[in-house]
Amino acid sequence: MRKYLAVIVILVLGVLYASVFTVQQTERGIVLRFGKVLRDADNKPIVYEPGLHLKVPFIETVKMLPARIQTLDIQADRFLTNENKDLIVDSYLKWRISDFSLYYLATNSGNINQAENLLKRKFSDRLRSEFGRLSVKEIVTDSRGTLTTEVKNALNEGSSGNDPQATDADNAIADAAARVQEETKGAQPQVNPNSMAALGIEVVDVRIKQINLPAEVSEAIFQRMRAEREAVARRHRSQGLEEAMKIRAVADKTRTEILAEAERQSLSLRGAGDAEAAKLFADAFSQDPDFYAFIRSLRAYEQSFKPDGNDIMVLSPDTDFFRYMKAPTSLRPASGQ
Repeated sequence: MRKYLAVIVILVLGVLYASVFTVQQTERGIVLRFGKVLRDADNKPIVYEPGLHLKVPFIETVKMLPARIQTLDIQADRFLTNENKDLIVDSYLKWRISDFSLYYLATNSGNINQAENLLKRKFSDRLRSEFGRLSVKEIVTDSRGTLTTEVKNALNEGSSGNDPQATDADNAIADAAARVQEETKGAQPQVNPNSMAALGIEVVDVRIKQINLPAEVSEAIFQRMRAEREAVARRHRSQGLEEAMKIRAVADKTRTEILAEAERQSLSLRGAGDAEAAKLFADAFSQDPDFYAFIRSLRAYEQSFKPDGNDIMVLSPDTDFFRYMKAPTSLRPASGQ
């Protein structure tokens, strides 16, 4: 008896465990009964908020869907402006599920990869369209984020059904929305079939991380910039050399003028000094010409006869050069003495 009671208790606990499920704060739960989304009396999908809930065991299953804002990083791609210039754009967007039931049905049982694939295609098409109508200057100077705001609105609101720019992504989203309407027999609220709202998705934000030129264009621009800078550098160098030559010429001229003036003054002073010296000598020796002649002769002897005694002079003894080497006449002995 106790064994049967234990088995019954285990079965009851198992049923209770299978009947209880918990929805986390970052999730929302959708209960499926035989693969169909449960709806209330008003045919609205039942979405379970965070907390502890009950379900029919073995019949109903719970699909958890993320309620947090998701970040989708878009791989850098090449875009063409209205000037036919290529730009490499690196961007990302943030999105969240706005209608969990619609999202579940439109993305093949909540397949996040399928949702992000459609979102990437739609985003790329709308961004390419916006870039195609703007110039590079308008894109770079978009300080108020008009471009990204328009892209976000285009993703959330979609375009008119007669839009000639409808792309494959628009058609794929419209097909998914049509399948949902057919499955729910038109119970879903009417939204633009080529908007992300048709998939139960809301784009929260769109951002462009960086905009670069293609490598070949960047290299050409860098080469042109380098050539322009080198031309400016050469012009500055030539101007500097010209200015240096002018300054050097002025300095050389000033130096020459200063040296010439100094030389002139030195010659003038030397001439004045020589004239003064000559005058002094003239005044001194004019008082006794014989003494002057004697002094000049002594200086001549000093310059003519060297201390080494190797001087040889061939002169007549009666020459006037040796007159001061002879004894005075009054001191000579008389003839015959």
